[in-house]
Amino acid sequence: MTKPAKPVTRTVAVNGISLAFNEWRGAAGNLEAPLLIAHATGFHGRCYSAIAEAFPDRRVISLDLRGHGRSTGGPIDSWRTIVEDVSAFLDQLRIRGAVGVGHSMGGLTLAQCAADNGPAFSKLVLFDPVILAPDYYVEGSELFTPDAPHPAIRRKRDFASPQAMMERFAARDPYALFEARVFEDYCQHGLTEDGKGGYVLACSPEMEASVYGSSRSNVGIHDAVASIEIPVLVVRAKQTKLTDFKSSPTWPLLASTMSKGEDMPRPDRTHFHPFEDPADAARIIAEFAAR
Repeated sequence: MTKPAKPVTRTVAVNGISLAFNEWRGAAGNLEAPLLIAHATGFHGRCYSAIAEAFPDRRVISLDLRGHGRSTGGPIDSWRTIVEDVSAFLDQLRIRGAVGVGHSMGGLTLAQCAADNGPAFSKLVLFDPVILAPDYYVEGSELFTPDAPHPAIRRKRDFASPQAMMERFAARDPYALFEARVFEDYCQHGLTEDGKGGYVLACSPEMEASVYGSSRSNVGIHDAVASIEIPVLVVRAKQTKLTDFKSSPTWPLLASTMSKGEDMPRPDRTHFHPFEDPADAARIIAEFAAR
């Protein structure tokens, strides 16, 4: 059996940082628009390798967003910063007609980018995009309260090796939910060498905490989403409470606000659906892209 092709990892300079992206080239002569994947907070583009490999003939690009994976950049105070990075990337690589696949923060990012950069995308598949009910973004509402430093700031950042990281997290929530291949990719590519013989998290605790802490910053996201004219599939996991990382954060009515939005409830899955069952996620993407 032929082994899946490995991606080529490259970088481009955008907005004062080096933005990394992992690219599976696909079959020569395939003129289909690429798949472009944007990841969840605290993770990185190689967490979606199993999904990318389900499309061996197609060009697949999986981003490392600012401060994640092999991309540079420090903490943010607005998600618009990440959106602007991706918009600049789309422009530099002249991406047109892509099928955008966004997970969690990556889902909001690609939705805003689709609104801002019309020709870049032909369709979107959003797994649990972090787009909450409109009241969440209104100052003075019951949902809008000052954010304390996010617990992510206290994450362990130093590890002796990727194997040590795997041993520490293997039985912990939510990592125990991940398919083994995804979990290994997360640990293998989620660390960088510290120059002293050890490793540190590629996404620093400060970076991760800043993303969570600024989650209310994109106050215009609902207007942006309503302006999207391409087909959009919103895949929503089981919803319990906002403080549960496994719960869907997505406003249940989100898809209905788009002219070509489609809602796909998946109460059998958690917020980490693409990591729990990448084959199922790939099937959903393939079926929607083929319509």
